[in-house]
Amino acid sequence: MSGNTETAGEKAYRRIRGDIIFGRLLPSQKLKLDALKEAYGVSVSTLRELLNRLTSEGLIVAESARGFEVAAVSDQNFKELANLRQLLECHALQQSFALGGMEWEGRVVAAHHKLSLMEKRMMNGDRGAPETWKRYDWEFHHALLSACGSKALLDAHSAIYDKYLRYQMIAVVFRGEIAAREHRELLECALSRDAAGAQAVLVKHIQDCVAYTLSKGALGLHPLKKIAVEA
Repeated sequence: MSGNTETAGEKAYRRIRGDIIFGRLLPSQKLKLDALKEAYGVSVSTLRELLNRLTSEGLIVAESARGFEVAAVSDQNFKELANLRQLLECHALQQSFALGGMEWEGRVVAAHHKLSLMEKRMMNGDRGAPETWKRYDWEFHHALLSACGSKALLDAHSAIYDKYLRYQMIAVVFRGEIAAREHRELLECALSRDAAGAQAVLVKHIQDCVAYTLSKGALGLHPLKKIAVEA
């Protein structure tokens, strides 16, 4: 749903989900219905439906006697998500490179252009728009996969990517020129249809990000502003 047809419940769902993924609702944060009602402008009954929906996605945990809380994070879970993202994305890359045509190439080039400009801004010290940066990062990776021919594969990858992204946002991971170079290499592989080369770059891209994050102990840091939804 979008535009005027989107219900208040759908808007609240997108906002809560986004606040979890982008770190404004912190790992293991308790979620009290009365406070959520004020923060997101929907009824308690609607909130229960939304929180149960997010529980089924693994972003919220329902405690039978204690209500709801944001899902916790752990080094092991980050590694597992990274490995699953890598598996799905490598497979989708191979299919997309084989099937993609001129329009696909145009999407990939356009998405990389936006991402590279944002990365340059960040390397010059402008770190004020992390959500825009990660949206462009997602758009580029999604563009690379977008010709794979399988909606089920893209949906599965998107769900895992969001959980992986949550870890990146909690830790505010930015590897600067290293990541920018890897994105350029992925673009070059796409335009030359070098699926094996792209898969090798992607594996390094993901695993090095995990290693970098864990080496800094960054998952214990919560630099973004917390939303007050506790009692």
